[in-house]
Amino acid sequence: MKFRNILQSRYGGLAIFSLIFIALSFLVRTILLIKDFQNVELSVIRFFKIYTFGLFYDLIAISYFIIPFVLYLLIIPDKIFNSKIHRWISYAFFTISIGILVFSGIGEWFFWEEFSVRYNFIAVDYLIYTHEVISNIKESYPMPIIIFGMLVLSGGIFALVKRQFDQCINSESKFVKRLITSVVLWMIPTIAFLTIDKTSAEIPENTYSNELAHNGIYQVFSAFRNNELDYKSFYESMDDKEAFSNLRKLIKTSNSEFISNDVFDVTRKITYPGEDKNYNVMMITVESLSGSFFTKFGGTDNITSNMDTIAQQSLFFTNFYATGTRTVRGMEALTLSLPPTPGYSIVKRPKNEGMFTLGNVLKSKGYNTNFIYAGNGYFDNMNYFFGNSGYNIVDKSDFKKEEITFENAWGVCDEDLFAKAMQVADKAHHSGKPFHNFIMTTSNHRPYTYPEGKIDIPSHTGRKGAVKYTDYAIAKFLREARKHEWFNNTLFVIVADHCASSAGKTSLPVKKYHIPLMIYAPRIIKAREVKTMASQIDFAPTVMGLLNMDYTSKFFGKDILLDHPDRALIGTYQKIGLLKNNLLTVQLPTKRIESYSIENGDQKACKLNKSELKDAITYYQTASYLFHHKGYNFNK
Repeated sequence: MKFRNILQSRYGGLAIFSLIFIALSFLVRTILLIKDFQNVELSVIRFFKIYTFGLFYDLIAISYFIIPFVLYLLIIPDKIFNSKIHRWISYAFFTISIGILVFSGIGEWFFWEEFSVRYNFIAVDYLIYTHEVISNIKESYPMPIIIFGMLVLSGGIFALVKRQFDQCINSESKFVKRLITSVVLWMIPTIAFLTIDKTSAEIPENTYSNELAHNGIYQVFSAFRNNELDYKSFYESMDDKEAFSNLRKLIKTSNSEFISNDVFDVTRKITYPGEDKNYNVMMITVESLSGSFFTKFGGTDNITSNMDTIAQQSLFFTNFYATGTRTVRGMEALTLSLPPTPGYSIVKRPKNEGMFTLGNVLKSKGYNTNFIYAGNGYFDNMNYFFGNSGYNIVDKSDFKKEEITFENAWGVCDEDLFAKAMQVADKAHHSGKPFHNFIMTTSNHRPYTYPEGKIDIPSHTGRKGAVKYTDYAIAKFLREARKHEWFNNTLFVIVADHCASSAGKTSLPVKKYHIPLMIYAPRIIKAREVKTMASQIDFAPTVMGLLNMDYTSKFFGKDILLDHPDRALIGTYQKIGLLKNNLLTVQLPTKRIESYSIENGDQKACKLNKSELKDAITYYQTASYLFHHKGYNFNK
């Protein structure tokens, strides 16, 4: 059948829609390419791949998108299909469909501006947590102008194709012929679903190029489908017994003994000489606090002046890395001391109750343990995870009206959050219990709004102001804390959940995982710099070491001050890596491996080290195994 005949048939509307889809996708891809042109490292071959692979994913996305429309075109009889009322209904649905494409394209621009990637797991979360996201969008962008522009563009596109679309509406067809056409059109997404994923056509040499070669709408379909990746199905693996035997060597420390001869049991008895130190642990986890903001690490904007000073008075870990690029990944690592298993964070997964967390360990030692969040803790399943793993929940719903001086889409400002944390600490102290407060900030998050008059950067002008406001609020919090009885017996922890940006030219850009960790306790800890390489999974064991507490452990991490880890585990929801001995070993789905040398901050592809690969497989395979076999639960 000639293409002209297709355009004039009942299914011609789908053909017109597909052409519009491809044209808009081409336009979005080109705009994003221009925006990050300097990072793409463009060549003729790469340019060809970006647009060829892009067209491939555009066509797959179209096949998914039109499934319900194909069903409708199959069952609707000609009498109704050719009626005047149906014509207007078709106009409306066709225009709405174009509007969705235009809205998606505009959304991709803002999503790329924030994350430098196409839609992914984060976009799926945004579809789920509509209140926070819609409020955030309204506070961040001039939505009336954007919506007006979207409507004008959608209407204009429809006006251009209306004459051709009218020919489709006036066509006639027989059911059997429609059935054959519909079956063929349904076979395409079915085959694609069974055989194609986002790794089927990749540009591994450059992450920016690879993201440009994808289609945002397809990425949403893919993220819904792949919220968890079975480790052995997608990654290089080894015999489970061999993996656990190697893990025992990797996590063994000078002060630990395994309590079982069962190779699959990682439970150890950790001992420290002398009495327990029942210090309080006031932990401030700061949203998107990149190491690069700090003067120590080359920051020149003077937006962390207070924390720069606090760092000099603290146990300052200068070679410390986030395990992931999302808040839930940071929470997972800091509390569970577990590598970032592929897919969604454990914080968001089902059957995550009763996990072996720092909260459960300290609670068993008589601590009052609290998760204190500035927003609504149902977001990202935080309340459920923490509430079922050893923590009391304090979120925005627990703030009285008079306790909120400023709030935005994500929650109350940092000053209000810290004031609430102070109340919780006072209550625990007056009850005679030591406390551990896990505080999660939100001010350093788009729309970057905060109380005016606190710092010299106006609210809602960008991340620099938000970081500087958080810096101000932390300094104010510590000044206020000095007035409380529990101050001299408290470890104040300042750590990031992840960096402000994770985009880079390689699969896992190491620079974009470097974060600060400082432990401030002027009456307890002598200030010094710790240069040992470590990551967030080493936080919980290190805190337990500072508390000098004997305990039973399943933690994957090590006490940084006692047994130097000298390695970091970092990843995204699909790419998982081990950084060790200036080598980064990256595992990708489809059982592909990449290796990079790290020298003076530069990251270059290099020959694979088989020993490092074995250790990388060990960490991630055993972590996945333990979660799925309930081997990482607190009471097991």
